Amino acid sequence: QVQLVESGGGLVQPGGSLTLSCEASGFIFSNYLLAWYRQTPEKERELVAQIANPLTTYYRDSVKGRFTISRDNARNILYLQMNNLKPEDTAVYYCRCESLGAWGQGTQVTVSS
Repeated sequence: QVQLVESGGGLVQPGGSLTLSCEASGFIFSNYLLAWYRQTPEKERELVAQIANPLTTYYRDSVKGRFTISRDNARNILYLQMNNLKPEDTAVYYCRCESLGAWGQGTQVTVSS
């Protein structure tokens, strides 16, 4: 059974940092393209970053230079390091195994003073 469990969200001030984690199970983690998405009540779910294996990455323009996606294939964990956070980064963040179409349950990130 494919399972993705996010953690690490929370409330942070503008300019602060958070690291999200996504623990995966039920599939051969290292074989697949993985991604982070985010969604707000006002907008459709949007792609934030992707990472392939080998370590080719993609970032949406608004997070380039601030966010870093990475993966630990030995521990089956996907990460999203988020620096210099802005209020517009506030959203529920989801991890996804792109190839299998599997989603996690999401973790809330709120950037506010």
